[in-house]
Amino acid sequence: MLIEDIIAPLVEKQIWARSGKKVVRKYRCTTGHRKGRIVSKIGQCFAAPNIKAKIRMKKTRARLGARMARKARRTKRTNPASIRVRTMNRSGAGFKVPNKRIAIKKRK
Repeated sequence: MLIEDIIAPLVEKQIWARSGKKVVRKYRCTTGHRKGRIVSKIGQCFAAPNIKAKIRMKKTRARLGARMARKARRTKRTNPASIRVRTMNRSGAGFKVPNKRIAIKKRK
């Protein structure tokens, strides 16, 4: 047994996310400084915080927070990649192929 097998369930939750126009695999941190945040590599959950970037983002959100939220809401509602991500992250959803027998029975 590897240490990774023991620690992995505590650290990561794999999800789908947007990266530009593409849909890619990312992780949601369950522990560490970035708990609840979506990151591309698991190691980022425990990385040291960048204080300068943190302060800059705090100022930006104070100035543009409402505008950023409106734009994000519109993007999530209209962008095809965002809609795809939402569908794939629902529990039990994803690329499920319907059972052909059931589909044939429903047609009759």
